[in-house]
Amino acid sequence: MGIRVATAEDEDAVIALWTACKLTRPWNDPQRDFRLAVNTPTSDILVLFQNDRLLASIMAGFDGHRGWVYYLAVCASERRKGWGRTLISTAENWLAERRAPKIQLMVRDDNRDAIAFYEALGWEHQPVMTLGKRLDGIAGD
Repeated sequence: MGIRVATAEDEDAVIALWTACKLTRPWNDPQRDFRLAVNTPTSDILVLFQNDRLLASIMAGFDGHRGWVYYLAVCASERRKGWGRTLISTAENWLAERRAPKIQLMVRDDNRDAIAFYEALGWEHQPVMTLGKRLDGIAGD
């Protein structure tokens, strides 16, 4: 088992994992998301492989004020083995190395399994509402 930063060569496997885990949405282009994260100095996609098989991934980024994580994905056959916890911890360390004072993420409010997972890791509900505005002209969240 090994964790490393994703490279361009990992794009197809990572996007296939995100798709299988139902993390993609029609209005968000996963190829663009992957490429932006890989090619931007303030973000990375961390991938966990075992015997050349992608088991899990997470995107981490630091905007200069907060650390953010996105796209935590674990292969369905590999869930409940600690890979999600391992990648969250790795992302937390990645952000701590960049001196991010806080880490945040967004979860759809009807995703009870994900919310329970993060709560079990000590994440707390924040008294904020997320507002958004598309700049690319695509409808969606």
